[in-house]
Amino acid sequence: MLRKKLPLLAVLLVFCHAVQAQYLMDMVDTSKETGRGLLNLYKKFDHLKIGGYIQPQFQVAGSKGIKSFEGGDFSAKVSNRFMLRRSRVRIDYVHFSENKKPSVQIAFQFDANERAFTVRDVWGRIFENNAKLFAFTMGMFARPFGYEVNLSSSDRESPERGRMSQTLMKSERDLGAMLTLDSRRKDNLLKYVKADIAVFNGQGINAAGDFDNSKDVVGNLALKPYHLGSHVTLAAGASVLYGSLLQNTKYVYSTSTVAGIKKVTVDSSADNLDGISPRHYYGANAQFKYKTKKGLTTELRAEFIAGTQTGTAASSETPAALVSGADGFHIRHFNGAYFYLLQQVFNTKNQVLLKYDWYDPNTKTAGNDIGAAGSNFTAANIKYSTLGFGYINYLTENIKVVLYYARVFNEKTQLTGFTSDVKDDVFTCRLQFRF
Repeated sequence: MLRKKLPLLAVLLVFCHAVQAQYLMDMVDTSKETGRGLLNLYKKFDHLKIGGYIQPQFQVAGSKGIKSFEGGDFSAKVSNRFMLRRSRVRIDYVHFSENKKPSVQIAFQFDANERAFTVRDVWGRIFENNAKLFAFTMGMFARPFGYEVNLSSSDRESPERGRMSQTLMKSERDLGAMLTLDSRRKDNLLKYVKADIAVFNGQGINAAGDFDNSKDVVGNLALKPYHLGSHVTLAAGASVLYGSLLQNTKYVYSTSTVAGIKKVTVDSSADNLDGISPRHYYGANAQFKYKTKKGLTTELRAEFIAGTQTGTAASSETPAALVSGADGFHIRHFNGAYFYLLQQVFNTKNQVLLKYDWYDPNTKTAGNDIGAAGSNFTAANIKYSTLGFGYINYLTENIKVVLYYARVFNEKTQLTGFTSDVKDDVFTCRLQFRF
């Protein structure tokens, strides 16, 4: 009978981590073999953490079948929908050495919803414990670029990241390795600084696999939250991504001015074959927080990114496969930014949000050029901006309510379907359950 109950007892010991560990161990009779086995099992899983969250939501769009960055495109005949935006479980395990210092961390995260089951994180991290300064990570994890890309979807106040973040860093994650400088000593002069240098495949987790030998090098230098006074906190960072994609054809497309007309031009030199197309991003971000005497906070966030992106004729996202034939890669200069204003009202459980972001996938052209005779510009070159208004209520530590309206603006062009502002605004009502 006892052996039949052993698995249940083990599960209880693993999942009761929130209860004081000493109290649990006192309940185990270590004078018996079964008790000693349970104690060893508890010690083994003492540093195992299981958490997650689900985000069911209801959305209303400005018109049917819109393309959207507020949780994905709507189906052709749909302008309102219930959906599970995210439903994630994360498992973390940390092994401590005999001197109670962390030596290894392992993480797994999965997302399951009505559309698919996907793996989000699978990585291991080794800690250096002499200077308590370095860590090495390898596997599938978020690129250490910028602020919003690395802000968890469970903590972020707006339902989605900005269009710029979603386009340049789709799914946020990639396969690679990273060296981190992050002091774990309170008396270290570097305790307010965090630096990462990483190498990735470059295509992200949306590609079926790595399709060329080009790699992305990503670097990030951040000032961790620093108290400028008793009520003011400042954090900031700078990031760079230096990568490329293999030219599988001799055709390379870019934006040029010919006879006073801006248009897409092609370089078809045979030397282009097996060359590389650049992906270079440069970004800076800052977060400013002010806390009143009543304990309410006002927070400002901003991030700007500019650079050169390699995409396709139809999209400025990083391609998930090599192109062939006369298609060729399209090289564009881009910029984008976002701004958050967060204000707690009444008490710390209520917060209002104002957010503005833009993404211009091709800074060398303007709205009137797109769709003009002979220009060959597609909708992938249109600049978008979004003004968002939100209200967040933290009902409990485990439940969050988000009401958010995204007012989306696009450039007016000469391209069919984009001669005026498209009715693609989205209202989102979300409940988040977290454990």
